[in-house]
Amino acid sequence: MGGTLIDRAEGKAVPMAKGKIKVQSENIFPIIKKFLYSDHEIFLRELVSNAIDATNKLKALAEMGELKGDIGKPIIEVKIDEKNKRLHIIDRGIGMTAEEVKKYINEVAFSGAAEFVEQYRDKSQQTHAMIGHFGLGFYSAFMVADKVEIRTRSHRDEPAVYWSCDGTTAYNLKKGTKTERGTEVILHIDEENEEFLQRGRIAELLNKYNQFAPVPIKFGSREETVKEGGKEKKIEVDNIVNNPEPAWTQSPKDLTDEDYVKFYRELYPMQLDKPLFWIHLNVDYPFKLTGILYFPKIKSQLQPVKDKIQLYQNQIFVTDNVEGIAADFLTLMRGVIDSPDIPLNVSRSYLQADVAVKKISGYITRKVADKLSDIFKNNRGELEKKWSDIKVIIEYGMLTDGKFFEKAKRFSLYQNTAGQYFTLGEFTDKIRDGQTDTAGKLIYLYATDRHAQHSYIASAQAKGYDVLLLDSPLTAHFIQKLEADGKDISFVRVDADSIDKLIKKAGSAVSKLSEKEREKLKSIIEENAPEKSFTIQLEALDSDVNPFVITIPEFMRRMKEINQTGAGMLGMENLPESYNLIVNTNSNFVARILKTESEEARKELITQALDLARLSQNLLKGESLTQFIKRSFELI
Repeated sequence: MGGTLIDRAEGKAVPMAKGKIKVQSENIFPIIKKFLYSDHEIFLRELVSNAIDATNKLKALAEMGELKGDIGKPIIEVKIDEKNKRLHIIDRGIGMTAEEVKKYINEVAFSGAAEFVEQYRDKSQQTHAMIGHFGLGFYSAFMVADKVEIRTRSHRDEPAVYWSCDGTTAYNLKKGTKTERGTEVILHIDEENEEFLQRGRIAELLNKYNQFAPVPIKFGSREETVKEGGKEKKIEVDNIVNNPEPAWTQSPKDLTDEDYVKFYRELYPMQLDKPLFWIHLNVDYPFKLTGILYFPKIKSQLQPVKDKIQLYQNQIFVTDNVEGIAADFLTLMRGVIDSPDIPLNVSRSYLQADVAVKKISGYITRKVADKLSDIFKNNRGELEKKWSDIKVIIEYGMLTDGKFFEKAKRFSLYQNTAGQYFTLGEFTDKIRDGQTDTAGKLIYLYATDRHAQHSYIASAQAKGYDVLLLDSPLTAHFIQKLEADGKDISFVRVDADSIDKLIKKAGSAVSKLSEKEREKLKSIIEENAPEKSFTIQLEALDSDVNPFVITIPEFMRRMKEINQTGAGMLGMENLPESYNLIVNTNSNFVARILKTESEEARKELITQALDLARLSQNLLKGESLTQFIKRSFELI
């Protein structure tokens, strides 16, 4: 703890004293309790972080040769004294002299309680940001304690020091009795915060904030069975609750695939699926950043996996909300980012405008794109095998990040309904000759559900067309982006129109019906069709095309889908479903309808044909489906 509070001080210890803590307002402690209370668990992270700093400074002095002798085993201990309602945080770090305690504990370095109150009275800043911004790390202890003691002994040859404060600006400073180097902070937990005397609660907080702290943290002890002289013996060993050397702090060349998967399990013990790919981040200039990002299986879900990247500063957990630090689409990934160069103690708006943060965000995005590009070039089969599980992340990135879009165009994959994968360029070359319409526009036919739209896919394939499978929740947005980026191209779903109109070609079929017969046919269908929501279109199609085909107009359907995934921005959430009923005037079945004299028989034919068309679009349900099944059996 002393490490964050001290500098190298000259001279001997100052005389022991009593006095007043130097702040500009004497109501500092009520303010701390009032304005930091909502997230008061943060006190433990702050005090343990101080202990880590003190330990690391001791190691640094030893490495520079400024300490004589063995510094011993670096360890921090958190101890609960439930009987006396005390919580102890103990380190074996650099310690403090009396002068250092007076300077760094008593002279609180912040600009005044009035400014503090004014700045945060009506704002929703996170508590850890407030603490760090005002240098209140140690004083966060008073959020949960009505008295705090410090017992410390410096690494220098100077007397031990005892300091205490009961939550007012008065303090007591005198010679201490501590015999070992280091600092012990003792919190007398107040009645309102006795939850922090529960072992389970403290274990939860240590796991949350200090799971990967760089110094071993002891919290209690446990029994272990060992063999001694051929006999089993139970011994008490320190219960270390953290992993001081997590995978992201190690060199990638020293890690195996199994190590990366093991660390993923350590981060997300409840996650059953293995990660698909991972990216090890490691940069020293122009900023320092390390970490590991994992691609999880996503398929069609977006929101539930957000806030899974954990942000650390020197291995101390800060937050799992990294918006502004990583590109928005990367928040769908999982893993760890650790950087001492991210300004954590300011607002998110500042983060988004900060030049250093923007460089860090750009670096992470570039590394993700480079990793995927490398897999595409060297192991395309592996990328194809896992593409359906990560494509939502890629599409989201291409939609929201222009630079990523340009890089991803080279490795982004598209699957057709036959299960083959292509880049967009490869697929374009494949279909250019067969799927260019009379206006010179290249038509990309696609399906969103290969089973529900099977009959339409089959009709397209019978014409020699190739159909893409675009089944992510972002499809409508994504094809809008591709159309805007391309020239003379259009994406059309296979059920958007009759097969001959999906891609207009020269030499269209001629209707076998006269104009008079067409008018009569339309009138008969309008009179007998139970559905009134269809727009009836008479079209001359090949005679082997189904007599009735229900289609969903591309534009209206796509706008509705965009609206549904865009929080209703288009105001089309209440738009009714729109369908076209295409009647093939060259079908023998349609000719039979015209020749049928009996109105009852004619109605039965139309109803049965219409139900079959509705069935192909999954529109036949409930009572209508029951009647259709009964009628079909009777016809058999």
